[in-house]
Amino acid sequence: MQDLSEIRKRIDAIDTQICDLFTQRMQCTHEVAEYKRANNKPVLDRGRERAKLADVASKVPEPLRDYSQVLFNLIMEISRAQQSAENNQDSPLAGQISRAVADTPALFPQSAFVACQGVEGAYSQHATDRLFKHATISYFEEFEGVFRAVDQGFCKYGVLPVENSTAGTVNQVYDLMMRHKFSIVRSVRIKVDHNLLALPGAKLEGIRDIYSHQQAINQSRQFLDSLPNVTVHVAENTAAAAKMVAESGRTDVAALSSRSCAELYNLVALARNVQDSDANYTRFACIAKDLEIYPGADRTSLMVVTKNDPGSLYKVLARFYALDINLVKLESRPIPNSDFDFMFYFDVECPVAAPEFASLIASLDDVCEEYRYLGSYSELV
Repeated sequence: MQDLSEIRKRIDAIDTQICDLFTQRMQCTHEVAEYKRANNKPVLDRGRERAKLADVASKVPEPLRDYSQVLFNLIMEISRAQQSAENNQDSPLAGQISRAVADTPALFPQSAFVACQGVEGAYSQHATDRLFKHATISYFEEFEGVFRAVDQGFCKYGVLPVENSTAGTVNQVYDLMMRHKFSIVRSVRIKVDHNLLALPGAKLEGIRDIYSHQQAINQSRQFLDSLPNVTVHVAENTAAAAKMVAESGRTDVAALSSRSCAELYNLVALARNVQDSDANYTRFACIAKDLEIYPGADRTSLMVVTKNDPGSLYKVLARFYALDINLVKLESRPIPNSDFDFMFYFDVECPVAAPEFASLIASLDDVCEEYRYLGSYSELV
């Protein structure tokens, strides 16, 4: 039996050859990109790739055929990424991003007119107060109102919940993202603590009706299931539920809401921190009408539509992998009035100044039918 160190020396020698050959291949890729740019040819040549993979499979032993195709699929993905980046580096979107980086102020604004869904005391208000030191807030009954207020210039910014660590994505907000143009300029995570609030004099055993937002109800299911003879009702948000209880004059109703709502609406807490998980956070996105990219932006959001073909999503994911970009969120939502077509939402971690970011923005066109760049930003934790 051969000594392991000797086998590893052989592997190292082979790997050195592979690296040299890979460098040579990427130089050829550069030359191909120049030719295609000069002759106005597309980066993707599906027939060529299919023939190449078949040829690769024919040149290795049968047990290695699948592995060889996986390897060369990744090599060709890297090749396409480089070609796309070289040929699309002057794309309108790349120019728009560069101008936004140059024109955006160095500091995030300290004060602003901000649109939120809900009423005073809602978690959206807490998120706004984390983002801005002095915000003038306009409240809207529905998420749609926040998007419209920003789009029509009534408010400079809007703050919207996008996902919760236990209840998942706020689907209504993601569906509205398809219908509105906006840019995400910052995000923030807010710790969520649900408390059972009622009017002074109320007793836990006397509560018959509880109101709250659907997500708060879902997040406090164990506590609610432990209460006998209680009916749970869905409200538009937790703060609205607290306000309704305060105005009801009844001591047999309560709301699942935040501690700040207890002070705001003169309620008392019959039970504190009733959520099922103490690690309960909601992530909020701050949106603007125009693209703003502040220093330190290291997170980017994208909306992508792929062909309804086998492997279409894989090709997009392979592009992230080929560029060594970390994918932190993937969400799919059905496209209205279409048959089984989906919009995919991606959040990726990559500094805007990184060359990988420029390559990603320039190279997504050849792996998806369409995509929207939603902005690059940093997240407050």
